[in-house]
This record gives sequence, structure tokens and C-alpha cells, in this order.
Amino acid sequence: MKHLFFLVLISLSFTVKGQSIIGQWETYDDKTNEKKALIEIYKTDDVYFAKIVNKYIGEKNSVCTACEGDKKDKPMIGLVIIEDIKKDGKEYNDGTILDPESGDVYSCYLKLVDDNKLKVRGYMGVALLGRTQYWIRKQ
Repeated sequence: MKHLFFLVLISLSFTVKGQSIIGQWETYDDKTNEKKALIEIYKTDDVYFAKIVNKYIGEKNSVCTACEGDKKDKPMIGLVIIEDIKKDGKEYNDGTILDPESGDVYSCYLKLVDDNKLKVRGYMGVALLGRTQYWIRKQ
């Protein structure tokens, strides 16, 4: 009986991990496919956020000169770029994503493609008008 209980606990832990977007994700340049940044997705209450934890391209000490408001001239490392995402079935919706290069803020949704690949969609207006990236879970 103890062995069965242990196996059930192990399988549940893998299932929960597989369904979670929480963790570190590597982003890639759309044109060169070069590794660009390391993003950490975290959860506060029932809302998800993401911040830059490392940059692979450009100066590590750069600031967001294109950003507006309280993010203006803040360091890129530690900058929160995804805010207010809420889980909605298999997708995560109703939040925003900041493009720190342009300072533009877009509506955003996230969806796990598989355990190690995250679809990140930023859009204006309807979800058809926007850009999609795929982030890879850092191992």
C-alpha cells in the first residue's frame, strides 16, 4: 500500500509540473534565432507575472529607455514584462506584455504547447493582429 501511495504522489507531481507555466524560460530572436533572454514566470495569488532575469544579447546593465511611466529608465534585469495573466482552462489570458525594446505594451495570452514549450502571443485589438513567440523552458 505504501508503494502505491508513493507512485501516485510521484505521478501527481509530474502532472502538476507539466501543466505549470511557472519557471524560467529562454527567449530567442525572431530573425536570428539567437538566445536573447531568460524570463522567470511567477505567480502571486492567482495572477501570473514574468520578469527578465538575464540577458544574453546586449549590455547586461542596460535600462528601458523606451518604456513609459514607472518602468522608464529601469534596469532590464528584473523588469516585469508580463502582468496580470490569469489561468483560463488551458490558456492564460487577460494580461499584458511589454516589449522592452520599443516600450510598447500589448494584450497577451500564454499557452503551453508541451511541457517545455510556451506559446507567447502579444496582440492589439483582436488576437489575430499580433506576434507570436515560442519560449523554451530552461532545463
